[in-house]
Amino acid sequence: MSDSNAIEPTAVQTGAEIEHVGDNAPVPASGGKPDRPTWSRAIHGILNFVTLAARIMALAAAAALLKEQLHLLKARMHNDAARARRLAEHLNQAGADTRFQAQTFEVATAFERVAESSGELAQAADDMEANARGVRDAHEAEYRGIYEVRQASPYAQPLPGFSAVR
Repeated sequence: MSDSNAIEPTAVQTGAEIEHVGDNAPVPASGGKPDRPTWSRAIHGILNFVTLAARIMALAAAAALLKEQLHLLKARMHNDAARARRLAEHLNQAGADTRFQAQTFEVATAFERVAESSGELAQAADDMEANARGVRDAHEAEYRGIYEVRQASPYAQPLPGFSAVR
């Protein structure tokens, strides 16, 4: 059933055709036949979509690996700081010069700062991993439908982002 008040488009124009309308130039007529799909176009479209998703997943994997390495560094620095404090205590018991004891405590404090900084950086890497996964999920949600329709259709489709995916 058709609504008589509904507005229906009579022609679809590309951006280049719209630019010519402003010049009062005639709009070129379409050939009527859809562009014939080729293997190279199909492969190019698949690679663009899949490559972007793969790159985002590689970013997430790298962030996860970085996070794990930073947690190992943090544990190592805490361990080294504890060992430096024990060394300072042994130096004190041995009656070593206070200058050496103070330097050993400074080293222990530096190890603790590195441990805390690596913990903060690990949190940033964790956030990066979560954000990369979020970008990948958003990319899938936004463009998967358009990608599948474009691959299945022999007709030229709108550019990604032009049509909302529902």
